[in-house]
Amino acid sequence: MRLGVLDIGSNTVHLLLVDAHPGARPLPFASHKRPLSLVQYLEPDGSISDEGQHELTEFVLEAWEFAARHKAEDLLAFCTSAIREATNGPEVLARVKHETTVTLQELTGSEEASMTFFAVRRWHGWGAGPILNLDIGGGSFEMAFGQDELPEVATSVPLGASRLTRDWLAEDPPSARSVKELRRYIRSTLKPAVREFDGLGRANLVAGTSKTFRSLARIAGAAPSAAGPYVKRELNATDLGVWAQRISAMKAEDRLHLPGVSEARAHQLLAGALVAEAALELFKFKKLRICPWALREGLILRRLDQLVFDGPLEPAPHIAAPPAVQPTF
Repeated sequence: MRLGVLDIGSNTVHLLLVDAHPGARPLPFASHKRPLSLVQYLEPDGSISDEGQHELTEFVLEAWEFAARHKAEDLLAFCTSAIREATNGPEVLARVKHETTVTLQELTGSEEASMTFFAVRRWHGWGAGPILNLDIGGGSFEMAFGQDELPEVATSVPLGASRLTRDWLAEDPPSARSVKELRRYIRSTLKPAVREFDGLGRANLVAGTSKTFRSLARIAGAAPSAAGPYVKRELNATDLGVWAQRISAMKAEDRLHLPGVSEARAHQLLAGALVAEAALELFKFKKLRICPWALREGLILRRLDQLVFDGPLEPAPHIAAPPAVQPTF
């Protein structure tokens, strides 16, 4: 079946269509996205402006039409921290539903962290052992740890790269003082969250999801996306520290010359690097592994699991129907 996932994030709005069935990995069919930083449309009172709401509803209509044109059978539509933390979030959701008929499901920070962890577990499998997953979004930073498919602890803090850039790094390039103050703020915000993971044991694998981690790993020498999803990509804390220092001295336009950095991400790259650096330091890990699956894939896989219980499914073509069991009495 063809599934659509409409992801209203803080940096981009993205529709992904995949072909999948229970027991199979989802295969991307088509994608439609637009850079739309809802964080940049926040008013002083924390509400999303009318202009931002208009841009959002226009894209949701585009996405709905795109999904229908490509014969999607199911559409999962969700939103994360940008709308979740806006003071007029419920009104924005109501307007989108009224003007597009699409209901956006608002994920909590814990749900976002849990579903991302779920995707990472499915990608790496049981053999990975205990996993710690880190995900830097535009508006928030998610962390989750566990040994099973769903995490034992899943939490979110308002340390998204776009949010921090807007609030702390107004100059281009930023001043040494603003970078120092942001470092201090990130650590003071992260420390209480990291303490929630005390006593859970040590992770065998630290995974990094999100475009920010992929960009940082690419800058530090990881393989490009063209090499495919199965290439092992890692980000070492030492390299991260070196590049965070270099990026802090660069203008946004100069960062565009770095490998893997898009125009939409160039401004917020430093904030993302500082969050990643602090997280590895506070969790006391020297490196992390980039995982190609994240929140969208987690929601898709969860939906496919639900289909198993919605009713009987035809067996996959390569699996024969089981023989009838004769009673033994």
